Amino acid sequence: MELQDDRLFKICVSVPEEFLERIMDSVNDNMEPVYPGYDRAFSYSRTTGTWRPLEGSNPFKGELNRIEVADEIRLEFVIKGKDIRNVLRAIADIHPYEEPAMDVSEVKDWKDLV
Repeated sequence: MELQDDRLFKICVSVPEEFLERIMDSVNDNMEPVYPGYDRAFSYSRTTGTWRPLEGSNPFKGELNRIEVADEIRLEFVIKGKDIRNVLRAIADIHPYEEPAMDVSEVKDWKDLV
């Protein structure tokens, strides 16, 4: 799937706090800035994640068949469509979870709406 350069996407991913800075640095290194005159533009907040590792998984945290509850950081940022593959790979390369929960949504530039 070839993505157009002019589309914008919002990425949201929950990460263990100790990986936050490394992921933000890597994302920033793998994208062109979206906001003129600014880079490393992120928003993050504390959240709680929960999951149950099933047979065949190799969890970073938790034990098989037991519900895990953990403090995490929810990281959000906007990228250009042309950077999406590199950015998602950069996150996956650093993120410690086997299956990082990443939300990818197409968004509109607010300047196009006024």
